[in-house]
Amino acid sequence: MYLDPEGRLTPSTGTPFTHILKPAGTNGFEALPLIEWTALALGREVGFTVPATALIAMPDDMLPALLVERFDIRESNDDHRLLAMEDLCSVLALPPEAKYDVTIERIARAVRSLSTAPEEDVLLVLKRALFAWLIADGDMHLKNMALLKTTQAGPTTFSSVRMAPLYDAVTTRVFPHLTGDRMALTLNGRDDKLRRTDFRALTTTVDLRTRDAEAGIDEVLNRLHAATSVIKLPALSGLNAEGEAMVEKMLALCRSRIEAFD
Repeated sequence: MYLDPEGRLTPSTGTPFTHILKPAGTNGFEALPLIEWTALALGREVGFTVPATALIAMPDDMLPALLVERFDIRESNDDHRLLAMEDLCSVLALPPEAKYDVTIERIARAVRSLSTAPEEDVLLVLKRALFAWLIADGDMHLKNMALLKTTQAGPTTFSSVRMAPLYDAVTTRVFPHLTGDRMALTLNGRDDKLRRTDFRALTTTVDLRTRDAEAGIDEVLNRLHAATSVIKLPALSGLNAEGEAMVEKMLALCRSRIEAFD
């Protein structure tokens, strides 16, 4: 989609592609835009960099759609950066069908070897994995994590290679047939019932300072717990009781995982 300076949203045919529109799904996934909006709002409260989002009213009694601003393009005509986003399937030279076949440990090692701020980004991998566990996101696979590379015109190398902002975060366990969904990628050999010891184990594997890891874990827990009490869906036509109930179910699930985490 293209969002013009006057706030008009139109298909990006012949115009810049600035935003992604995600309408409601079918067959039990009608509330998917609401769940993703809430997950990204929680991520923003936790402290992750998150693209701008909005819920958009839709015609024909459809639930609202999710609008997401692209973060891998220039921000204005005065922005002369060159940007490239590479998902972790590509980073690890794996085909898309292998997006579930890698561990968090392997991701962290790859990020450390490529990032221009390796300590910060390896810690971010740990925090993102913890966030995915606490919100019951069973879809944090290699295509939903990426590196964002930036440089100026002229140089032959990227001046910045960092973990891309949080995107495509979804609490999968609230949807029909996914109530037993597990983590998409394993950590410490586990994809379910993760505990603090599993995240501590990552510190040894990828040479992350224990003090930093413990502080990062506590920060995610504390900020996410606070966020589950303040995040509310915006007032918008098209919302219905079923969609709102799904979001409440999601937040309750998050609270239960936070309280059980040790």
